[in-house]
Amino acid sequence: MSSLKNTLTEAMKDAMRAKAKFRLGVIRMVLADIKRVEVDERIEVDDARCLSIIDKMTKQRRDAANQFVDGGRQDLADTELAEVEILKEFLPTPLTDDEIIALIDQAISDTNASGPQGMGQVMGQLKPKVQGRADMQVVSKLVKERLT
Repeated sequence: MSSLKNTLTEAMKDAMRAKAKFRLGVIRMVLADIKRVEVDERIEVDDARCLSIIDKMTKQRRDAANQFVDGGRQDLADTELAEVEILKEFLPTPLTDDEIIALIDQAISDTNASGPQGMGQVMGQLKPKVQGRADMQVVSKLVKERLT
């Protein structure tokens, strides 16, 4: 079992003991999604895959919150954002803009990429390093700026 999955399981137990229903629900939701992937793909999920699942769930919650705000439902948006805060506890510390740019420059020099055609190579090298630590849309935009 991956260490992140163990951490989630322990956090679930702690939430049960503390009778923190909302937190417990969010953690159970993450564990259920991880279990779904394991059953569907017949694999044991590692830490990298757990991070990508949590990262995806975080992005979904942010998008839903934006849609709720646009629809005039601030109460539902607040719930989604509260879920995001709990999910963020299980993600590694976010990278600063300077760290992201340094990683991008390193990936560009490692792959000898130039122009828009090198975007795939650079993103392929960056993704495992920044997964869960930076918004991939922002990283993609920065890579595009650096390669043009």
